[in-house]
Amino acid sequence: MNNTVLLSAGGFFMILLVGSGIMMMRQSSQHERYAQRVRLIHGLAAPPGFKAQAEREAIKVASMRAIAGLGQLILRSGVLSASTRTELEHTLAASGLHGANGLAAYIGSKLLLMCGLPAVAWLTLHNAHWLPDMMTKLAPLACGALGLMAPDWLLGQRRKRYQGRLDTGLPDALDMMVICAQAGLGLGPAIVRVATELQNAHWEVAQELAQTATELQMVSDSRVALLNLGTRTGIDGYKRLGTTLIQTMQYGTPLTDALRTLSAELRQDELVKFEARAARLPVMLTMPTILFILPSVFLIAGGPAIIQIMRAF
Repeated sequence: MNNTVLLSAGGFFMILLVGSGIMMMRQSSQHERYAQRVRLIHGLAAPPGFKAQAEREAIKVASMRAIAGLGQLILRSGVLSASTRTELEHTLAASGLHGANGLAAYIGSKLLLMCGLPAVAWLTLHNAHWLPDMMTKLAPLACGALGLMAPDWLLGQRRKRYQGRLDTGLPDALDMMVICAQAGLGLGPAIVRVATELQNAHWEVAQELAQTATELQMVSDSRVALLNLGTRTGIDGYKRLGTTLIQTMQYGTPLTDALRTLSAELRQDELVKFEARAARLPVMLTMPTILFILPSVFLIAGGPAIIQIMRAF
């Protein structure tokens, strides 16, 4: 029974892979034809590596579409509750994944790894007679658990790096916003200008500010868009920025003074974090000192005496 189920799962994923391959080939040929037509219209010849690059991009797009389609089936089935979907969307947004199919691609990759890795493990190890039977039976289960947890771990690592870059680039963004405010720009144009200027230096900050500027243009109440900035990123500095801007608009305080004060506070907080990390170094170095340095010191200091005692006896 177990073998039948595993073979069925393996067959299902083989069909899925074949379908994905057909979609990739179709997408690649379409992309290549469109690009060739555009270049012919402009009287240009295709570059040497253009075909290979177009094929790689088409394969990537077709793969993501196939995975997102699998995730859409799960989302439409109603297996996930509304609260779970909302929490996952917030987690993806805090990781910098703002696409419309981000949640579907995440669910699809999770399901694909959870079911595909056990099938691959079983097909690989079911004839491995040199392994114990218990190992052969437990390997697919372990691969399934790994496939279930791997997307969560990767997403957590991406979220940690993304939030770290957001936190690092915020003081620079505030300084540039102060310059824009002093030049006479309003809040919305200043945010747009800062997002444009920070594309190369702090791409993550520019992306979040550009989305906030878009929400300011679409939402009637600007306070909602500014509060969404802190909610979406999940970082205290951006929550304070949104609150400061709301208070500035509400009470009419100078925007430049508020932003300059907030920038100084954030830089001071960053300095306090560095000092806290430096204060932890002696505690963190205690164990390596005991394990690696002290034995060498004892060996150098007491080694000759031990050798003389051994010769005497």
